[in-house]
Amino acid sequence: MPRPVKVRRVCGEPKYTRFVPAGTSGTDAQVLSIEEYEVIRHVDYQKMTHEECAVKMAVSRTTVTEIYESARYKIADAIINGKVLCIEGGNYRVCEGSGSCVSGDGCNGKQC
Repeated sequence: MPRPVKVRRVCGEPKYTRFVPAGTSGTDAQVLSIEEYEVIRHVDYQKMTHEECAVKMAVSRTTVTEIYESARYKIADAIINGKVLCIEGGNYRVCEGSGSCVSGDGCNGKQC
């Protein structure tokens, strides 16, 4: 029996949750979870290491790597195949003041 999935900590939900390529009917979609969005935001946008991201999200580094690989595949599939990219769902909790976020990333500079 597999271990239960640990709840991941995120600094906030995304402002934009749907991206539709121009010139498509928008029938096919790829769903990116909130945790996948958070990992992409930390690693690619904020240039954190997987270890730093793991600390922020309260998970292991290997979990961050698995989430990151899944997210990158989904983003590539949406771009290459002209699919709608939706950001929704997952197993997460929004931070509650137990760590620190970078200003402007969803916590508005507050502790999370």
